[in-house]
Amino acid sequence: MQHLTAHPDGILAVDSGYCRPGLAAIHLIIHHGRAAVVDTGTNASAPQVLAALAAAGIAPEQVLWVILTHIHLDHAGGAGSLMCAFPNAMLVVHPRGVRHMIDPAKLWEGTSAVYGAERAFALYGRLAPVAAERIVEANEGLELDLAGRRLRILETPGHAKHHICIWDETARAFFTGDVFGLSYRELDVEGRAFVFPTTTPTQFDPDALHASIDRLMSFHPEAMYLTHYSRVTEVERLAADLHRLIDTQVAVARAARGDGVARHVEILAGLEQIVREEAERQGWCLTEDEIFEVLRTDLELNAQGLGIWLDDCALRELTSA
Repeated sequence: MQHLTAHPDGILAVDSGYCRPGLAAIHLIIHHGRAAVVDTGTNASAPQVLAALAAAGIAPEQVLWVILTHIHLDHAGGAGSLMCAFPNAMLVVHPRGVRHMIDPAKLWEGTSAVYGAERAFALYGRLAPVAAERIVEANEGLELDLAGRRLRILETPGHAKHHICIWDETARAFFTGDVFGLSYRELDVEGRAFVFPTTTPTQFDPDALHASIDRLMSFHPEAMYLTHYSRVTEVERLAADLHRLIDTQVAVARAARGDGVARHVEILAGLEQIVREEAERQGWCLTEDEIFEVLRTDLELNAQGLGIWLDDCALRELTSA
């Protein structure tokens, strides 16, 4: 199966098919004939997930947990569809996300505001609700039992207030959603991964993100499983790069002048310059056009998120004066 990658410790990465190959991974944890699904991709991702489970010898009835790192739709848009397919599974989501899984209307409104309604529908389709009695709140410290394998929930804000990471004690690894950034395999250099922070709308908080990364590193993980895209090691080096690049992006945003479109264009140009400098630092083999083809959407969303963060900072300063 071209869209399936097997990792150590019974972990499979399924390409969700979101926008392009290698953009978003859905992770399956297989243990003693039972399975957990971490993030769900979109409605269109369900056939790939079911096929991957079948290839691993897992029937839909053997899926016990569907866990969402957060409720942005590239991570959670297919949750309702998959819950229909998994009759014995419980959906695990941050308490802030529970009501949006029961009634996705406001979640859809927020996504449409970022992408536009037509583009949002093309990307995600119609969102299916999940019955309240099938949802478990992912509170800090919650432990899930996967046939004797312990999965622990950590609250990890910074990318979003409703973000969690999942500590897999057996694999000595975290499933990090977007908190440990983006790492696309096209940018690997001889197996050496690169990672880039995501500051997408609307709840980016650099101080909280720094703290969440430090908290993950306090567990001394051997690997991180990112939604964008899958397994990375050398996590100490990557964590240092994340801290550096968060601060660099924040500095670009703070230096931008004006507001509205003019400020957005200036922030985006600053992010593009960061990428050029990283291309030289990391020794990427792609051309500049190819690099920007990989990162274009993320840079645009990062610029939007940084602009919203600047406006929030200004509002807080005004109200506290």
